[in-house]
Amino acid sequence: MTVTPMMAQYLEIKAAHADALLFYRMGDFYEMFFDDAVAAAEALDIALTKRGKHDGADIPMCGVPVHAAEGYLLTLIRKGFRVAVCEQMEDPAEARKRGSKSVVRRDVVRLVTPGTLTEDSLLEARRNNFLCAFARVRDTAALAAVDISTGELRVGPCPLVRLAPELARLAPREVLVAEAEESDLSELVEEAGAALTPLARTAFDSANAEKRLHDIFGVAALEGFGSFSRAELGALGAMVSYLELTQKGKLPLLRPPQRDAGGAAMQIDAATRRNLELTASLSGGREGSLLAAIDRTVTAGGGRLLATRISSPSCDTARILERLDTVQAFVEDTGRCEGLRAALRKAPDMDRALSRLSLERGGPRDLAAIRAGLTQAEEIARQLAATDGPLPLSAAADRLTGHDALIERLDDALVAEPPLLARDGGFIATGFDPELDDARTLRNEGRGVIASLQAQYAEQTGITSLKVKHNNVLGYFVETTATHASRMLAAPLSETFIHRQTTANAVRFTTVELSDLEARILNAGNHALEIEKRHFETLRTEILAAAAAIGDAARALAEIDVATSLADLARNEDWCRPIVDDSRDFIVEEGRHPVVERSLKRSGQSFVANGCTLSAEGDAAHVRLLTGPNMAGKSTYLRQNALIALLAQAGSYVPARKAKIGRVSSLFSRVGASDDLARGRSTFMVEMVETATILNQADARSLVILDEIGRGTATYDGLSIAWATLEHLHGVNRCRALFATHYHELTTLAAKLDGVENATVAVKEWEGEVIFLHEVRDGAADRSYGVQVARLAGLPTSVVERARVVLDQLEKGDREGGRRQLALIDDLPLFSAVPAAEPARPEAPAALTERLAEVLPDDLSPRDALALVYELKALASARD
Repeated sequence: MTVTPMMAQYLEIKAAHADALLFYRMGDFYEMFFDDAVAAAEALDIALTKRGKHDGADIPMCGVPVHAAEGYLLTLIRKGFRVAVCEQMEDPAEARKRGSKSVVRRDVVRLVTPGTLTEDSLLEARRNNFLCAFARVRDTAALAAVDISTGELRVGPCPLVRLAPELARLAPREVLVAEAEESDLSELVEEAGAALTPLARTAFDSANAEKRLHDIFGVAALEGFGSFSRAELGALGAMVSYLELTQKGKLPLLRPPQRDAGGAAMQIDAATRRNLELTASLSGGREGSLLAAIDRTVTAGGGRLLATRISSPSCDTARILERLDTVQAFVEDTGRCEGLRAALRKAPDMDRALSRLSLERGGPRDLAAIRAGLTQAEEIARQLAATDGPLPLSAAADRLTGHDALIERLDDALVAEPPLLARDGGFIATGFDPELDDARTLRNEGRGVIASLQAQYAEQTGITSLKVKHNNVLGYFVETTATHASRMLAAPLSETFIHRQTTANAVRFTTVELSDLEARILNAGNHALEIEKRHFETLRTEILAAAAAIGDAARALAEIDVATSLADLARNEDWCRPIVDDSRDFIVEEGRHPVVERSLKRSGQSFVANGCTLSAEGDAAHVRLLTGPNMAGKSTYLRQNALIALLAQAGSYVPARKAKIGRVSSLFSRVGASDDLARGRSTFMVEMVETATILNQADARSLVILDEIGRGTATYDGLSIAWATLEHLHGVNRCRALFATHYHELTTLAAKLDGVENATVAVKEWEGEVIFLHEVRDGAADRSYGVQVARLAGLPTSVVERARVVLDQLEKGDREGGRRQLALIDDLPLFSAVPAAEPARPEAPAALTERLAEVLPDDLSPRDALALVYELKALASARD
């Protein structure tokens, strides 16, 4: 069957990009055909139509408007698709010159994948969009990460056992692996929420990668950036190869690679990040996370940097103290802090504007963003230098200046509020280019001449409704209603007005004079637009020439934003500066949980602060065993101390009255539980896997929090597992740990093991009710108050009362000590007994009931209501 030239072109381009949906540009739409159309129509919920036939069958087709394509791209990316964007590479008029059947030349200009997004509408402003590459060379492995929207490029050693925690830290959108390892790593990458992209093994060749990196960064050797292993070079090489493939040769601006040495950041595994809700809550959203509770940054770059510090708290004591010094300086100088925050609010996201400009996806607003960002950088530098005393962030402040010439150039060239796209024109300021001003004058005066010509023609014809209009087909034309057609088509008017088109309601004409004027106006307008586009390219080139300095300024602004935002947080929330050192102390006075406290404040409640001491001498362990009822706050207490350690090493003040944190190298948490049905794991199995990770990896520098180990199985099995786990933490891991449990038998270990001490969350009983005091005290709880909590949860009264009976019998059996559990259970008719009756409710006196039945509350005045209260009280007393 004969294939049309257009369809032949489509099939050829599609064959080269078989693994992606092909957005095939046709005028103002991106069209999709065949299976692409079927898949896209379902994913985007748009109409599926048909166009022509192929091999005797209808060709499915759907399309999206070019101007709205970004929203559709985002939907497709989130649903796991890759998209090849195919543009028209020439004007249709040029194609027609080659013959009437010639097809407009088209080519794919970009592959859109989850890890290669740059548009603001496709990205989260306060979150990095990482693309990762994992490479293995013999017995070494490495992980590289790049955010092409900011140019950040990192690489470091990553044994396979560390891959899951690293992916959890970076939260990448896409991970590159060698084809041979796709099956081994697919489940791990999927668990991290990333798309897996296999590449040929040759893409990870370290020798080629080294040469390519030399060319990209213009250096003869990479030693100036760090000493990279073969695996690290392979990961970087795969990254660069993939970027060249997806960006069709247009590499984004990349910063020199930073090498992440092992041990530089606190190690936090995926389960701990999830349990502590560091950057996302358990429901998956940002609200309810630690980051949402503390983020007071006012710039997108600052928000991303804060997220990075929370995800990767430092283990470098000197760096931590330097960050704390900076925050303290702003805490003590409120005026300077507020002034800087006000200036920072006006600073746009220069990193992402630079990236778009480098990839030729930027517009006039990106030029304006660079201008505004550099202007604010100069202002912030002046504010930092204006106050006497030590200059906080002096290194960052030095990177804010030196851009006067570029700022002046952009100020002269750009209007105050440029349009989004260069093709819209109107972004170059008047007076910047005399030639442009002349072209604009001719274009604008031409419009005035058109208006004058319309008035002239209306007077000449006597048709007051006559209009001079314009469209892309006819250009300028004279239009009258159909009722005047006979007059316009007859002499003498037909000698001036040349008929062009007749529609249902109108007749259209042109004149020699109008055609000449149109040519002059169009030429002036097109000439003006071409001049503006030329200036855009010139300004873009000048900005990219200064990209390194602009990027440094953007990162300096982010550092200042983080420091001032943490100072604002500390001052307003009454947080304290922690003492961070290389000891193994962990001393917190009146600590609080930042997320829970924030939630309670919203409802007008206050948080009950509690202290914690886990000071371990030498390599000895210190374990605090916490008992107490459910709902009393044990889990909150465990989490808040872990978060305080994390915040301190991120360089933040902490929610406490005082705190001393001996450096924590790794943080482990096993709090809460859920099953993993997709992998065939029960709740108990998930709990055991997470516990195994802790026991196998924690060391003397670790901080471990464990909650209810062993609760998912039989009582004695659970107790024995919890007992052995506690002994292992104490004797083998020798770490600092908080261990919450309902197995009160474990409290006896405090008398047997040095470094194990008991603590309990206090409660108070009053008239059968249990009141949670949320206070952590030394000592052990005598019981768990589970029945009381069940009643609070709303269990039927009969169930609660029956539970009390069973509990009394079980406790009595334990005290007598001579009866086997089976015999004891046989004595309890759990299944044969008649359910306990609901407790009898006291009957009200008949006179009281009758009187209440007569009352109509809506008819009572305040005085009548008060009198009724006294009357009812008297009737009740009469019964007694």
